[in-house]
Amino acid sequence: MHTPARFLDLHILHPVTAANLNRDEDNDPKTISYGNAIRAYVSPQAWKRPIRLNVEQELGEHAARTRMVPPLVARKLQEAQWPEDLAAFASAQIVHSAKKGGLKHNAKEGYRTQAMLYLPKDVIDDLVALCQKHRPELEEALAARTPRKKKIDAVLPAKDLAAHLTRRTASINLFGRMFAELPAGHVEAAVQMAPAFSVHQSDPQPDFFTAVEDLPQDGDAGSAHLQTAFLTTSVFYRFATINITDLHHNLGPGAPTKTVNDLVELFVRHFILSMPGGKKTSTAPHTLPDLVHYAVRDSRSISYGAAFEQPVKAAPQGGYTAPARQALADYAATISRLLGPRHLVAHGHTGTTTKPVKDLGTHHESFDDLATACAAAAATAPTPAGRP
Repeated sequence: MHTPARFLDLHILHPVTAANLNRDEDNDPKTISYGNAIRAYVSPQAWKRPIRLNVEQELGEHAARTRMVPPLVARKLQEAQWPEDLAAFASAQIVHSAKKGGLKHNAKEGYRTQAMLYLPKDVIDDLVALCQKHRPELEEALAARTPRKKKIDAVLPAKDLAAHLTRRTASINLFGRMFAELPAGHVEAAVQMAPAFSVHQSDPQPDFFTAVEDLPQDGDAGSAHLQTAFLTTSVFYRFATINITDLHHNLGPGAPTKTVNDLVELFVRHFILSMPGGKKTSTAPHTLPDLVHYAVRDSRSISYGAAFEQPVKAAPQGGYTAPARQALADYAATISRLLGPRHLVAHGHTGTTTKPVKDLGTHHESFDDLATACAAAAATAPTPAGRP
């Protein structure tokens, strides 16, 4: 009998003071129109990167997106006292030997790859070690080359090269990896993240500023720089979902349940706490979410973004947070009515209010308590389709 996939949905209401978390091509805050209203907008990539870096920092397991693998290998080989021509030839083998026909690259720029590779940082050292192991073959192949022969024959073992280039980290298993040229390296993302948007209308607001000349000359007016920057103030709705079934698949059949649980808990904590770095020096937008709500479901994930298609109106005393909290709770109740309890495994929430919010499930005391509860609920055995 078919067993449906398991999903952990995360919903956050996050008030952010004057900021420019994610800029457009003019360095202004990104915006988007939704519900016939201009909203502040933060792309998923802008929020996903600090989450990934924080997950890797905590695990001590770093990955990198780069086109510079061959040039980095060449540099390390030269640091190990390899002749420059041999080091360059060895680095060229990274692209020429990886598969039949080689990886697409730019030979005029140190053989750097056309596509960005997403791989563990220590793979560079592994590739250097592979070149050192096969140095005699590389020297022989380089000596046999003639000026008229432009094609570089493959020397390094393709199987070993591919094994290094397709190796994974925990963050690669979470966020996925596109690797069209080496299909074995493709990893379907377990995490899906939506753009964050303000639940209310949020037009960019001008901030005119000057920089004063501290060492003025006679006749100077005093200001050395004048500019207008734009900022937004917003209560953001943020949504992400983890396909727990895909995460199990990415980690492999031998992965202990504790490994999956720890990774889920780690992601939840950093999804809650991480912030994009745009304009952080001049705005310090280091706020915390007002509300975090989770739902563990079988069969499919559900965003509550539609709850805010009609822009939230400020409360009579001012502020969008309380009305947004109520709008999210009302929409959660609507979803529960429409779908019933059949595929809802668990749900809960925490936030700045000490009182439980109706229709959002179990109330947890802290973000850490909620993250632990998320991981535990996600780990329960799915119910086969067709059973209540």
